[in-house]
Amino acid sequence: MVLSDGSTRRRIALLLAVVALLSPLATGVAAAQSVQSPSGSVVIAQGETVDSVETVAATIVVRGTVEGDVSGAAGSIRIAETGRVGGNLQAAAGTVAIDGTVAGDAEVGAGSFELTETGRVDGALDVGAGSIRVDGGVGGDVRAAADSVVIGPNAAVDGEFRYDAETFTQSPDASVVGDVVEDPSLGDGGSGTGVGGGGDLLPSWAGTAYGVAANLALGAVLLFAFPRFSRTVGDRVGTDPLVSGGTGILGLVVAPLALLLLAITVVGLPLAVVGFAGYGVAIWVGAVYGQYALGAVVLDRLGSPNRWLALLLGVVGVALIGLLPWVGGVVELLVLLLGLGSLALGLSDAYRGRDRGTAGGAETATAD
Repeated sequence: MVLSDGSTRRRIALLLAVVALLSPLATGVAAAQSVQSPSGSVVIAQGETVDSVETVAATIVVRGTVEGDVSGAAGSIRIAETGRVGGNLQAAAGTVAIDGTVAGDAEVGAGSFELTETGRVDGALDVGAGSIRVDGGVGGDVRAAADSVVIGPNAAVDGEFRYDAETFTQSPDASVVGDVVEDPSLGDGGSGTGVGGGGDLLPSWAGTAYGVAANLALGAVLLFAFPRFSRTVGDRVGTDPLVSGGTGILGLVVAPLALLLLAITVVGLPLAVVGFAGYGVAIWVGAVYGQYALGAVVLDRLGSPNRWLALLLGVVGVALIGLLPWVGGVVELLVLLLGLGSLALGLSDAYRGRDRGTAGGAETATAD
């Protein structure tokens, strides 16, 4: 079916309107100078630098550099080994892991917290969690309240270590310059342990709920406005996953590089700005299409195909898997690559088909 120009414009306008309304909740990769909105997933890539991060998201991963503060609530928050936060870290999440560097203070409320042997907090560390493991460097004092607190063999704390825990373990190889003191008052929240003294923390599922709601809303618009195209994109993921994934990798890497090269020129800078905005939208749409396609594949295998149920199953399923450490991030990336690649291939096919249709119409008009 070839849509008329008017029909195409109306559907695209509807999609762009919804994207504009929901973009604060979008799933995407951080590409601006600062991230200050709710999102399904925020990733500061290695080599990337942003001013600050203030967001509610399903996942927050810092592999690059944040010059200022990171303040977020999410299902999981990770400062990777290559990541650096130049300011303070304020985190409320299901899981928080610091493998990299936080130059300021870290205030954390979480289900589980870990400062690994490669991680370092230059300032003070203030944590309230279900389980806490400190096995890296801390430049100031540590206050830790949890069911389980562990000071690992690689821990190097330059200040005092104050804790409240049902079980406490300190490795003999750990280095704590100040005293190690048990303080039952930490568990009461009066000390301010955690973000907002432990009383104002968002639950760990809040970020996931934001992402699920936004992705379901966008997915519903896509399926309603572009039913045939959406079905084609979903089917492509199931039939040609390698081609879709490979195309997704190219799109994820090549597109921003091309836009950066375009931005170098004075004439191309405005186009690059528009291009980056479009790239962000494509990332979100691709992620939602990937989730929808995953749900469609599962339902097809079960012999119960239904596009609306596939959307619900895919979005909720990927969100739940995304809460798992390590595995969740890998699955989210694979789904994004599949959806983004299938989207790009679908748009390419549609463009070529439109060109053929236009050329065929011109030839017919000439012959007539």
